[in-house]
Amino acid sequence: MIPGDSPRVNILGVGISALSMDNAVAQSDALLSRGDSGYICVTGVHGIIEAQSDEAFRTILNRSFLSTPDGMPTVWLGHLHGFKDMTRVYGPDFMLNMCKLSVERGYRHFLYGGRPGIAEELRAELTRRYPGLHIVGTYTPPFRPLNAEEEQDLRTQLEDSKADILWCGLSTPKQERFMAAYSGRLPVKLMVGVGAAFDLLSGNLAEAPDWMKRSGLQWLYRLIKEPKRLWRRYLLNNPRFVWLSFLQLSRLRRFSF
Repeated sequence: MIPGDSPRVNILGVGISALSMDNAVAQSDALLSRGDSGYICVTGVHGIIEAQSDEAFRTILNRSFLSTPDGMPTVWLGHLHGFKDMTRVYGPDFMLNMCKLSVERGYRHFLYGGRPGIAEELRAELTRRYPGLHIVGTYTPPFRPLNAEEEQDLRTQLEDSKADILWCGLSTPKQERFMAAYSGRLPVKLMVGVGAAFDLLSGNLAEAPDWMKRSGLQWLYRLIKEPKRLWRRYLLNNPRFVWLSFLQLSRLRRFSF
């Protein structure tokens, strides 16, 4: 497993790949064409704050093939650190771009995650959008680590399906830990953790308006839609992220990665 070609910007000790959507797709395409293996972490404020108190998780993010800038705050900080061409690489949009490319390339996709039935709904929606797309399997895991029998079942399905890309639709940091643990152990070239993309792209979760995405307010839209589940993440993590970013930018605190 090798890192991608993009430099990384140090955001609170997490190396976020300084790239654009086109560059992220091109690097993923190159990895698949070479037959290498790796995992991609689509990383925003939530993941970066989780990494502050979890060194093992921070290591997972920093050893990824790519850790893409999932939210606008990571893009803005990248610009402040001198990476002016850095743009947002949002999980659902990255998934759609890779699916579009895959119709031409023939890459085969496997959907891992989501609540029961969601992966099947997502498969139907993606194949509707991209005729000729090969989604060769789905797997809804339990809310715990896989046991030996389940792990073997997943491996067998991947072997039989000859999947190239495994899309991991779990929450952060669960999906990143899964990918780091199984990258190189399962017969698939690329794993990508896309979190809520399964619900968003299947139509089971409403997407924020584009102006909120561009303004860095997508978190507010999601908080309004799911307050009981997300209030702690956003109302505690966001102020902490702003404060720690101020300390880093003002050089009052150093963060190494």
